[in-house]
Amino acid sequence: MDVDMGPGELFPVAEGKSAPCYVAIGDSFTEGLNDPAPGGGFYGWADRLAGMLAGEYPELRYANLAIRGKLLRQIVHDQVPAALDLLADSGGPGLVSLAAGGNDILRPGADPDTLAELFDSAVSRLRESGCQVLIFTGFDPKAFPVMKLLRGRIAAYNMHLRAIADERGCYLTDLWSIRFLHEPRAWSSDRLHLASQGHQWVALRAAEVLGLPVTEDWREIPAATPVTAAPAGAGGPLAVVPGAGPLAGASAAAASVRAAWLAARREDAQWAKEYLVPWINRRLHGTSSGDDLLPKRPALQPVTPAVTSG
Repeated sequence: MDVDMGPGELFPVAEGKSAPCYVAIGDSFTEGLNDPAPGGGFYGWADRLAGMLAGEYPELRYANLAIRGKLLRQIVHDQVPAALDLLADSGGPGLVSLAAGGNDILRPGADPDTLAELFDSAVSRLRESGCQVLIFTGFDPKAFPVMKLLRGRIAAYNMHLRAIADERGCYLTDLWSIRFLHEPRAWSSDRLHLASQGHQWVALRAAEVLGLPVTEDWREIPAATPVTAAPAGAGGPLAVVPGAGPLAGASAAAASVRAAWLAARREDAQWAKEYLVPWINRRLHGTSSGDDLLPKRPALQPVTPAVTSG
């Protein structure tokens, strides 16, 4: 079950603290790839959630320290203490979201048990400081042929995260249960990062867990963009040739299925060339897409209320 401690307890009260504060830490998921912002850079679910929080807490201050490509140990070593320093400077504890471990899970030989121990150490430190903590399970990767090979490893890690949330008293957002994220159209072309509407659905799910009012339901699957059917006789995959009989129709249907399969394999090959090979190359050379990047929002700043659309 999601751990829900109620919206009235979201922001711990400390003497001398003037405004509620939210700090997001993690990797590319929390940085917001690939949810483009109009002025450049990325929104992401955390920015969207901050906007929803600001609708209920107008004095909210928000920082986002997440950087793409970071491993769990880097987040624990660098971002956790940085978040605590920001909150200490603001006058006391606040809300911290921690989503991490996805880049580790992708690596060969990753051990969910070891990752969970490190994750728990970070949560323990945050909770001992008085912070409320929001954590996330991993996605169900069944939508993509290559990624779904990691499904068992992700599921094992998720069970650890649920146990940590129960033991430490955290808010838990279950991403595995968001049915829309099982669909390829919720994701960007690299199959690793959410598209804009995917980020919006994560923000809605997290907002509900935190007890915030929302105007959309993450349980619903957004309507797909309509595809105009080919006119009869235009060579569409299921076009009927008058007088051709049922066997010809079955043959056309089989050809359509084969054409769809071949198209999907071409897409897989293009994806591997454009995204998988460069990722493997970075691993072999010990580099990361986040090397030399700074956080997009390193200081606690006021927030404009809700980014609502996907």
